Amino acid sequence: MTAKIILLNGVGSAGKSSIAKALQTMTTEPFLHVQMDAFIDMLPEALQDDAAGFAYEVIEESGKFKVVIRIGPVGERTLRGMRHAIAAMAGQGNNLIVDDVLCGGEISEYLRLLSGFDLRLVGVFAPLDVLEAREIQRADRLPGLARWQYYRVHKDVGYDLEIDTSTLTPLECARRIKAEFQL
Repeated sequence: MTAKIILLNGVGSAGKSSIAKALQTMTTEPFLHVQMDAFIDMLPEALQDDAAGFAYEVIEESGKFKVVIRIGPVGERTLRGMRHAIAAMAGQGNNLIVDDVLCGGEISEYLRLLSGFDLRLVGVFAPLDVLEAREIQRADRLPGLARWQYYRVHKDVGYDLEIDTSTLTPLECARRIKAEFQL
């Protein structure tokens, strides 16, 4: 049986993790939730804001602040390893809900690695002002990160389904995904 993979792509604070958790409670078959953040958290603390891992630079543009992410060689290896780990997990028959932020052309590698599986791409959208408000409410987000990701994350990605988390709850989004892909 071919593994099913639901790849949720969207800006941080768009609601991907909440949707994934809701979806896990309603699918007929079990799905594992694979989070990009979990892989980044595997890095030593010293590489969490370091040129070799992930470096964050706050810049001002048109009176607004945004956080630019620069990924170093260790960070690149980590994220590439995550994509290969996802393929390996699916190769063992695990259904997956992948929670990622695609800001640098990673979609082509995903499409190549996951071509043998039942892959569905879901774009998770919300207006920038909504994302920025959510970002401020969360203690684990750098204000300005959503602004930097917003114009990058959906670039050159074609979706099987697009959902707007400013108009739907995570549960409603999960129900829509379940119905659309008959999960």
